Amino acid sequence: MREGLSVGEAQDRILEATPRLGDETIPAFEAAGRVLAEPIDSTRRHPPADSSAMDGYALRREDVSKASAESPVSLPVVFEVPAGGHGVRPLAPGEAARIFTGAPLPEGADAVVRQEDTRAGKGRVEIRVTPSPGEHVRRAGEDFQAGDRLIEAGVVLGPAHLGVLASIGRSMVAVHQQPSVALLSSGDELVEPDRPVDGGRIVSSNSYTLAAQCREIGARPIYLGIAPDEPRSIEKRLRAGLRADVIVSSAGVSVGDHDHVRGVLERIGCRLRFWGVRMKPGYPLAFGVIEATGTLVFGLPGNPVSAAVTFEEFVRPALRKMMGHRSLFRPVVRARLAESLHKKAGRLHFVRVRLESRDGEVWARATGNQSSGVLTSLIRGEGLAIFPAESETLVAGSEVHVQILDMGFFDRADRGF
Repeated sequence: MREGLSVGEAQDRILEATPRLGDETIPAFEAAGRVLAEPIDSTRRHPPADSSAMDGYALRREDVSKASAESPVSLPVVFEVPAGGHGVRPLAPGEAARIFTGAPLPEGADAVVRQEDTRAGKGRVEIRVTPSPGEHVRRAGEDFQAGDRLIEAGVVLGPAHLGVLASIGRSMVAVHQQPSVALLSSGDELVEPDRPVDGGRIVSSNSYTLAAQCREIGARPIYLGIAPDEPRSIEKRLRAGLRADVIVSSAGVSVGDHDHVRGVLERIGCRLRFWGVRMKPGYPLAFGVIEATGTLVFGLPGNPVSAAVTFEEFVRPALRKMMGHRSLFRPVVRARLAESLHKKAGRLHFVRVRLESRDGEVWARATGNQSSGVLTSLIRGEGLAIFPAESETLVAGSEVHVQILDMGFFDRADRGF
């Protein structure tokens, strides 16, 4: 097994081993954010009939072809058509019908004049404009016809998609299943957040960070707890995670005397595909597959930032593939560096940066201390600047690619008008 893959090589190996999960049918009302597993074709046209786009009066345009504010045309109002109304009689020449938004257009009418352009009297209405042909009329099928392809498989369902599903009578929809992710932390020094941190103990924050990263993309985290640095305890918890689609262990996969996870994984049937990626933070990453169950296994570093970044770069794309997403990686923007960056050549660095918009360009500034233990550096920034492996210096003002982690950067944008 070769150690020290590039980031791209490691991602490719992981995705080659990652299956797509099966489908499930759920209520469309609950499907927001889920990935559609089948294409959706219309079974009906929409709107089903010509209808009014305004509150106003339905009429024959030829009856008011010379109407204006100075020379209004008066018509009798012979009936009313409410939204959802049906069974009204045809409109005869020289007549008008009171009509409301969404109501079906009476037979014989070919335009609607909005009520703001009229003056209503007792049983009559003055039309003060000449409408254009079909004005304020929604034609039957102008949105879509029966048989039209409305939504392609692989689309993440949003509000508009669910509205379309409802409009064609689809109350249930097939979506890709959400993967379950078993999370394990290991280390004698780790304690739960509500326990004292004396005697060299530290709080196990990784499971909270990783669980939130899972939920952010729709995966279902399962907490396996904290395992002490003892092989039998680690094995017991890892075996409990075999029911999950993915196991993510933070810490215990390095080369120290007390890093036992790697050996335990091999003992429970995990075939490791690689160990080590030429990146910073996050070199000691392991990936394998439990051959008996097909469970994917990720051994992440124990340092908080290393765990979070390796999840972003390797676990997140695999989970998105499982869920049927078309796009597996974070969006990337081009930004200019507000300050120079330096490192040794050999490893790709992910630099935590804060973004700002200046004179129509995006600028990136490092969040400060880039140590893999400084978790607050992720709070202070919205992205990861990609510092190529072969480079030693990126000068201020040069262009860099930045992965967007927090869309809050765009929340700070102007309204646009």
